Amino acid sequence: MQTAIRVASVLLLAAMTAAAAQVSVPLPFTPVPFTLQPMVVLLGGVVLGARLGMAAQVLYLLAGIAGLPVFAASPVLPQGVWRLLGPTGGYLMSYPFAAFLTGLLAENGFDRRYITSVIAMGAGLLVVFGCGVLWLAFFAHPAAGLDAALRTGLYPFIPADIFKVLVAAAVMPALWRFTRG
Repeated sequence: MQTAIRVASVLLLAAMTAAAAQVSVPLPFTPVPFTLQPMVVLLGGVVLGARLGMAAQVLYLLAGIAGLPVFAASPVLPQGVWRLLGPTGGYLMSYPFAAFLTGLLAENGFDRRYITSVIAMGAGLLVVFGCGVLWLAFFAHPAAGLDAALRTGLYPFIPADIFKVLVAAAVMPALWRFTRG
């Protein structure tokens, strides 16, 4: 029974990540759309833990590689493996690592208080941005350079993603308080 719950949890988180990709807002000044995926990835890592959170994101990527329409809409790139080689590839490929790190921190008690939940999710978000910006700078658009990657892949997203982390970080401490009482 425990295994079935774990499998169902991984499947649900992978599906939630795919659903969050469909809430996509293209921005005219960047090839990277605004999505709700980072919040789902980070929250999933906290809720499921390092291994299951990572497994869910690997499953999400495998579904995308197989050609299922799980990635955010793109006017340039088709669904499938080629999406990982495009401008959003670094962000997408970072999801398993971000979920793992966030989950690992949660397993070590960072999910018990709001400020430590913010730290755990902030660490995961740094993984997402770090991989995404480096991918943009050195693989997707190497001629543009790091400065252009920061301008198009980081700076426009900071306010919204910080807000998403602040909101998502409230979930686990509230859940811990609810289940104790």
